[in-house]
Amino acid sequence: MTNTPQSHLDAARAKAIAPDFTSVFDDAIAADGPLSGRTVAVKDLFDVKGQVTRAGTKLRKDNAAATQDAAAVARLRAAGAGLIGHANMTEYAYSGLGLNPHYGTPLTPLREGCIAGGSTSGGASAVSRGVADIALGTDTGGSARIPAAFCGIHGFKPSAASIPRDGAVTLSHSLDSVGILTRDAGLLRPVLNTLRGTALPVVSAPRAVIVPENFGLDDLDDEVTDAFETALSALEKAGIAVRRLSLDIFQRYRTLPVWQFSAVESRAHHGTEFDTMRDALDPRVAARMARADGVSAIAFARTLAARQALVSEATRLFGDTPVAMPSVAIMPPRLADLTDDAEFDRINLLALRNTSFGNVIDGCSVSLPLATHPGAGLMLTAANGHDGALVSMAEMLQGAL
Repeated sequence: MTNTPQSHLDAARAKAIAPDFTSVFDDAIAADGPLSGRTVAVKDLFDVKGQVTRAGTKLRKDNAAATQDAAAVARLRAAGAGLIGHANMTEYAYSGLGLNPHYGTPLTPLREGCIAGGSTSGGASAVSRGVADIALGTDTGGSARIPAAFCGIHGFKPSAASIPRDGAVTLSHSLDSVGILTRDAGLLRPVLNTLRGTALPVVSAPRAVIVPENFGLDDLDDEVTDAFETALSALEKAGIAVRRLSLDIFQRYRTLPVWQFSAVESRAHHGTEFDTMRDALDPRVAARMARADGVSAIAFARTLAARQALVSEATRLFGDTPVAMPSVAIMPPRLADLTDDAEFDRINLLALRNTSFGNVIDGCSVSLPLATHPGAGLMLTAANGHDGALVSMAEMLQGAL
């Protein structure tokens, strides 16, 4: 497809879609390349040459502009995609709900007054509204898949090492991965091919999924339960076997203190800001960073070892069969219901519960939108390196769901 280069978003329209974007770029759509004509909302933790990378915090707003594009941004541009702007996000990408007291909180267009989810909140909202074709985000514990579910679009967390994170602000170097969001399952493959620098293997979609009976299905909203069972019926009609199993790996995963990764490693990367300017941080982000003070070096080393054991077990156990769960246990909550800190923490943990498993096992995972229940998603999670199979499954199921 060939398009005449053009500016994406004028200032008036940018103001109308705030707070999805923290800044708007005067970037042109290139005429050539596999992503020519496609527009991208870039999460505001990826460097874009000539722009300040805020990472959702006002502590970085006066930083010097980036001198070069992040690796992922450079690859998208080289493929012909044009950048709309820096999309809003949770401060330092540190929550699954997407609230930001500094730049505003993006909302889902699917439900009045409800949040878009996080931490790739502005990108998800922009793609759902049709403002952008693609959102370039990250996923540390569900930051692409949670907002994808809440906004009724596709969210993909690739195998972490398959896409370089150079030029992106780090939250947890153990769990961070690049993430992408699109409305159309058919865009997942060309975008991932571009970001990987090599083509995904063309493989058949798996013909079976595992539904864990001992994890991910408790404390669900009634609407999420209905959505999930409807989705499983659609899978069976598409010829995919649904295997309901109780597996020990999920019991061991429940005992892992997953919160330690982001708490400890965020302090390693942003400790100076925490130590000297804590009062300027979102208090909820600062409180989660502060939890690192209670983690000894020995305790964290044990957590790292336990995680590696889970990675090895998942690779052996699941093979090429994905795990199917609701993307998020809850439907998009109302922003007005998240003013109490204790309630915020409860909902944030519940939102992250199912998605975080894919990051801990160093796997790949996709959230598929469910047209029958807007705001709910079907999540398919596979072991490391099975990205191509998940993309094939997403492409096959787009009409069925």
